[in-house]
Amino acid sequence: MSEIVIKTVDFKQSFSEIEEIRTSVFIKEQNVPIELEWDEFDNDSTHILAYYKNKAVGTARLLNDGHIGRMAVLEAYRNRNIGKNMLKYLLDIAQAKSIALIELSAQDHAVDFYKKYGFTVTSDIYMDAGIPHYTMRYNGDMIAI
Repeated sequence: MSEIVIKTVDFKQSFSEIEEIRTSVFIKEQNVPIELEWDEFDNDSTHILAYYKNKAVGTARLLNDGHIGRMAVLEAYRNRNIGKNMLKYLLDIAQAKSIALIELSAQDHAVDFYKKYGFTVTSDIYMDAGIPHYTMRYNGDMIAI
């Protein structure tokens, strides 16, 4: 059995785990203002949690329009293929829902990560929550997953 398990979760029922991860990564580590972290899309999105040895260590969401967002892995658990597994899981969900256009807003430092898995940059650089971002679109090719 793999040490990494990804699950689709109910946002309200799993809020404490999601909150812990997003607060640690976005609010504390990246200084995203708390009022920008939680939004109206959370209640209607498909949320996932990544567990490493039964501990919730990563989270992300898929909006109904195909936008992947709020992807975060706790710092101590990075470089263990958790992000790759979460991304593949989200792409599988999107495919199952017949979502044709999958996009995300990638932080500048994460662009190469997403490129490895079939995303291409489709915008100029822009600032979001004080962090440089690029819009990226999935081209349908699971390059290295």
